[in-house]
Amino acid sequence: MNKRAPISYREAGVDIDAGEELVERIKPQVRRSMRPEVLGGIGGFGALVEVPLDRYRKPVLVSGTDGVGTKLRLAIDTGRHDTVGIDLVAMCANDVVVQGAEPLYFLDYFATGKLKVDVAERVIAGIIEGCVQAGCALVGGETAEMPGMYHGEDYDLAGFCVGIVDKDAIIDGSHTRAGDVVLGLPSSGPHSNGFSLIRKILQISGADLHIDIEGIALADHLMAPTRMYVKPLLALIRALPVHGLAHITGGGLVDNIPRVIPDGLEVVLERKSWRSEAVFEWLQRQGQVTDSEMFRVFNCGIGMTVQVAAPDADRAIAILRDAGQEALPIGEVRSGARGVVIT
Repeated sequence: MNKRAPISYREAGVDIDAGEELVERIKPQVRRSMRPEVLGGIGGFGALVEVPLDRYRKPVLVSGTDGVGTKLRLAIDTGRHDTVGIDLVAMCANDVVVQGAEPLYFLDYFATGKLKVDVAERVIAGIIEGCVQAGCALVGGETAEMPGMYHGEDYDLAGFCVGIVDKDAIIDGSHTRAGDVVLGLPSSGPHSNGFSLIRKILQISGADLHIDIEGIALADHLMAPTRMYVKPLLALIRALPVHGLAHITGGGLVDNIPRVIPDGLEVVLERKSWRSEAVFEWLQRQGQVTDSEMFRVFNCGIGMTVQVAAPDADRAIAILRDAGQEALPIGEVRSGARGVVIT
């Protein structure tokens, strides 16, 4: 009977040493995102974070999870791994802040068939930058090397964010009234939504990702990281009553805004009140996409909406601009039952 040579985990496709090297590489970068509430650093079995009871009387934890979707396909195909981590954090942290919560900490999940430390390091560097932009700490994560599950250089990302808000300060849209002004915060492009349609349009049109659209390469338009709205919105929330916030992700303006509108009210948006990114016009033209489909798939230039009382609108715009975020009046709330009407 022939004896077989011992088989190692590496021969089965998993390199433990590569995973440990990645952790050591990112440790110095992770310190950029630390907050005083974090106890210890990364590398433990669980992350320890104190609840800041000195600032919150009735603390409520708000959690969110998301991914980057098929934008990752473009990132992998073009070798642009540096900013999808920002997308990952923004998709989660922007969801948390709409309920008035301050993001506290973030965890990531990176899965691939064969771990390439250089690629993973670039991705996680983007996650750390996203955490810095959101003001939350990267307290841990998981790197999973799973041969046979992913092919070639493919990888996937998921993120998990936890924030905190006083129970009396939760924003859920219930204070919205007819006559409120709707402010729009411009997006940086498609953010991380609609990329299956985008990739279909690219396939049908045969477009080169290097083509110029208003002085910017198409790839740069598409891969621009999701805008982080957290810090400007927290500044606004501390300064005046915010009646409702909507993060414009999958479902676009027409499906997301109604989530924070009470029964008996509708929102009327004036399309000419904001300028859409040129990339949306290009996508619509190349794909012959209808207006209704565009507004349901993409943010169409508005990544976040804010509902405030009409007398507070000008001050809200000024506060957001002082915090580095442009804001535009794009519509109003009125009595009705049609959800979102775009005129």
